[in-house]
Amino acid sequence: MGERRLRDPLAAHERLRDKVAHALRAALISGELRPGSVYSAPALAADFGISATPVREAMLDLAREGLVEPLRNKGFRITEVSERDLDQFTEIRALIEIPTVGLVARTAARERLEALRPVAEEIVAAARAHDLIGYLEADRRFHLGLLALAGNERLVEAVGDLRKRSRLYGLTRLDERGELLPSAEEHLELLELCLAGDAPGAEACTARHLDKVRSLWAQARDEPVEAAPKLCLGGSPRPRIL
Repeated sequence: MGERRLRDPLAAHERLRDKVAHALRAALISGELRPGSVYSAPALAADFGISATPVREAMLDLAREGLVEPLRNKGFRITEVSERDLDQFTEIRALIEIPTVGLVARTAARERLEALRPVAEEIVAAARAHDLIGYLEADRRFHLGLLALAGNERLVEAVGDLRKRSRLYGLTRLDERGELLPSAEEHLELLELCLAGDAPGAEACTARHLDKVRSLWAQARDEPVEAAPKLCLGGSPRPRIL
């Protein structure tokens, strides 16, 4: 009984930290936490109406993902990616992903490709539902899962790291204008090309998709952020840091 009493508060604390991290990711994706800006755990906690400890722990989780950078005695700086950085990340991704997708289209077993269809459909569903976190998480699983069919684990790790370094921010406006859905639907197109064994077509689709992602990122980066509701843990209003 005593062990259970200890376990329950720990589980509740973990759930709160996860909720805070989810809300902070949403604020990053929507653009309401701005790249280059510094936020303190106590200030964020005041917006949440909770203590600073779970907020600090959640921000450390985001730091391990490369989304923020801890600053001693100041708080956390939102990772900023320059235009030059993104150009270089996109170039490296293209060098790796385009030929690898071509290889997958030529060699991957049909049943392994079909296993990715629910993920591709999840990306489209998330775009239609305006679920930006769901969109990005499903997008990551699809692309890394597709590349994994080439059989090179280190390649998948390298692309996963590049994706973390070039995260899309400020997607709310693009979503509101309906510009994410066409990009989401390209995943189904790419899957069909791979299933057809059309390596040149799959490579061309991958190149086009990476170019579109690069363009979307540039638009999101330049979009102004309007006033929005305060940070919350419930997920209905869009989060905001005041």
